[in-house]
Amino acid sequence: MNAQPDFLPYARQDVSPEDRAAVEAILRSDWLTGGPAVEAFEAVLADAVNAGHAIACSSGTAALHLALAGLGIGQGDTCIVPAITFAATANAARYLGARVVFADVDPATGLMTEETVEEAVSRAGGSVSAILPVHLAGQCADVTAIREAYPDIILIEDAAHAIGSAERGRTVGSASHSDAVCFSFHPVKTITCGEGGAVTLRDKEIADRIRSLRSHGIVRNRNPKGGATCRWHYSQEAMGWNYRLTDIQAALGRSQLSRLDTFVARRRSLVARYDSLLGSLSPAIRRLGRRAECDPCWHLYVARIDFNACGTSREAVMNELSNRGIGTQVHYIPVYHHPAHGCGDSFSLPGAEAYYQSCLSLPLFPAMRDDDPDRVVDALRSVLGL
Repeated sequence: MNAQPDFLPYARQDVSPEDRAAVEAILRSDWLTGGPAVEAFEAVLADAVNAGHAIACSSGTAALHLALAGLGIGQGDTCIVPAITFAATANAARYLGARVVFADVDPATGLMTEETVEEAVSRAGGSVSAILPVHLAGQCADVTAIREAYPDIILIEDAAHAIGSAERGRTVGSASHSDAVCFSFHPVKTITCGEGGAVTLRDKEIADRIRSLRSHGIVRNRNPKGGATCRWHYSQEAMGWNYRLTDIQAALGRSQLSRLDTFVARRRSLVARYDSLLGSLSPAIRRLGRRAECDPCWHLYVARIDFNACGTSREAVMNELSNRGIGTQVHYIPVYHHPAHGCGDSFSLPGAEAYYQSCLSLPLFPAMRDDDPDRVVDALRSVLGL
């Protein structure tokens, strides 16, 4: 009897012996949190993405929340968020009392565009304080065009999917055309800390504010009432949060960053194989649309499938692929579909709906075998009856 092949999830972390050794070294040290490993990770991250400052924190959601708060977004402000993203992008603005207006996306790429931002700004019916472009699947939204069109509006990149990517020759994370960039280090991302996130930016004053907000709004070695300070003295100067990253997580993240180039190359190789296999499979299956100006580190491999033309449903396809040992996922349900955002059943954006109805994320992670994309596409062909 032939053995069943291993189950292929849509994503999986890649933890090396060196990663484990880095974590074990922290566990043997005096500092599990609040120690030097976090600053060391931040320095390596800032260098990797060509940023002036990097502030590590507990999650990608925390990074978005901190960036918005650090840049002054609050009650009464309006933020433009693409409809195709994880809910955290919109949630972070709402945590601060800001209003969220959803922008449509290009149905071929799932990305916010200059044109969809313009339509959302018009629909907002007043001043807009911030725009949050989301880099989807590793591919970059056109931050350059959005910045040029709206030079006076705060621009925060949600780059949870895009460490290792570049746009128009600029490294994602450099914040050269935005006010801040936010990363996630969840296990399914290219780099993992187990869980974690970071904000990168160029402005030191804002970076210092975000560092304070990360730890309850506390500033150390400063006495707001004047006079001398002791080394134990601290002052809470704003309402912040406990969004700190531990030294354990930071050690894992720093070790992972040493392999970023390897991860980027491997993901691009697997995507190239998928592209070649899907290119002639069927007109009903297309790869994600590509932006020529972007050089992505692919976080996801999204196939766009006309399920109706294939005489089936996405749920049926996902279930049957799972039965054959292949995991898939949907990235994403338009955020305005979620009742918590109160948009109502009648609200709809055509690009977001078209993208959502066709998207299916196939397995993509560095430890896949060279022939795993063939296995996935062969199974997809069989399930779709092609």
